[in-house]
Amino acid sequence: MLDDIVLTTKLDLAARWAQGNSFWPFPFGTACCALEFMSIVSSHYDLSRMGAEVVRFSPRQADLMIVAGTVVDKMAPVIKTIYDQMTEPKWVVAMGVCASTGGFYRAYHVMQGIDEIVPVDIYVPGCPPTPEGLFYGILRLRERVMRGQSRGVAPRVDL
Repeated sequence: MLDDIVLTTKLDLAARWAQGNSFWPFPFGTACCALEFMSIVSSHYDLSRMGAEVVRFSPRQADLMIVAGTVVDKMAPVIKTIYDQMTEPKWVVAMGVCASTGGFYRAYHVMQGIDEIVPVDIYVPGCPPTPEGLFYGILRLRERVMRGQSRGVAPRVDL
């Protein structure tokens, strides 16, 4: 009976479906936002429902960089190198107000948003951002990947 079933689709639709359902995140946590990221991979929020439970600490095996926390100017080349080493296609989430805009640190040594060095796809607001906010941001990123939207100026995630 199962031999009679035929499924047809376009290759790009199947590839987008697979990419949207299997993010491999690379956490780049520098401050208190990293603790909120840790809670999203716990059993209460369970990011594995999205197929993103394989947290990678090697950029060559990751396709989603989550920058969580304050980024100083000395870290900019490190983030850029990690981003360049990630596999294509790749996405970036700026988690928290410090990664998005520099937060309340208006000092010469703090980057006023990581979009100065890498393209950001999703901005997750908050200080600290909630795990629900990050989950919502990843859901929006998943929708964008499945729709096949090209990278550009990403809208901020409104909660």
